[in-house]
Amino acid sequence: MTYCVGLCLKDGLVFLSDTRTNAGVDQIGTFRKMTLFQIQQDRFFVLMSAGNLAVTQAVKEMLLQGKVLKGNNLWNVKNCHDAALVVGEAIKEVYERDHQALIKAGIDFNCNLIFGGQIKGEKPRLFNVYSAGNFIEATPETCYFQIGESKYGKPILDRVVTYSTSLNLATKCVLTSMDSTLNSNISVGLPLDLLIYENNSLKPSKLITIDESNPYFGMIHQVWGEKLRSVLMSIPEPSWGNSGKALSINVPAKKLSEVQVNILKKKPVVNKSAKKLKSKKIRPVKA
Repeated sequence: MTYCVGLCLKDGLVFLSDTRTNAGVDQIGTFRKMTLFQIQQDRFFVLMSAGNLAVTQAVKEMLLQGKVLKGNNLWNVKNCHDAALVVGEAIKEVYERDHQALIKAGIDFNCNLIFGGQIKGEKPRLFNVYSAGNFIEATPETCYFQIGESKYGKPILDRVVTYSTSLNLATKCVLTSMDSTLNSNISVGLPLDLLIYENNSLKPSKLITIDESNPYFGMIHQVWGEKLRSVLMSIPEPSWGNSGKALSINVPAKKLSEVQVNILKKKPVVNKSAKKLKSKKIRPVKA
């Protein structure tokens, strides 16, 4: 499993991925999920992958080699939408080549990608590419995508991140999102790859690999846990009294009646064997 998250914001793009893959509790490997494509002063793309490692590596290699797919590759397309189409075509080609063998082996064709970047002359764009090769694009209303083990890190993104969020705050949010995932799922693990892309730079503005020795990520892990516990302790506990207080939990719901409790009154169980013993007469023993 894995966890990758990508954000498309007014000031640029943010990408974060872990590096753990596993096929069981005792088969854990470290593979990079983030791949970069760049032509200086012309285009810059980032690809992050989740799913079957053999499938995603085959797609990545096809794109890196510049294989022409329906007349295009990542090095010659005119816009980011066409680049996303090329990524989708690469997935379809790998599927046509491998899916029958995967079916025979009882393995699903599983490939999910986050793809984004910028070509000179247009704005940065971000796409979520599915196993079928189709995709959706991020918008100001839905400005981030997650792939892999996404549920643990989603709440912090939903509550904080918007299209106008600064790149620095977004960086803090995705790292906190990743820490929550690391803490709750063993299939996601360090090191992490973090990339910040500023609009029109056409190169990685900030790129770093984060492991357990990174002081900032260590601080996030400690402070985030402490603040969560502190906030939880500061929330009043439920009041079950009928005093009519505003914070009382003991208030009937408006749309549903009370839950019905069905009580079965059982008849007392008579120990028949004990009753028989009591009714027996004791005969005197003759000497």
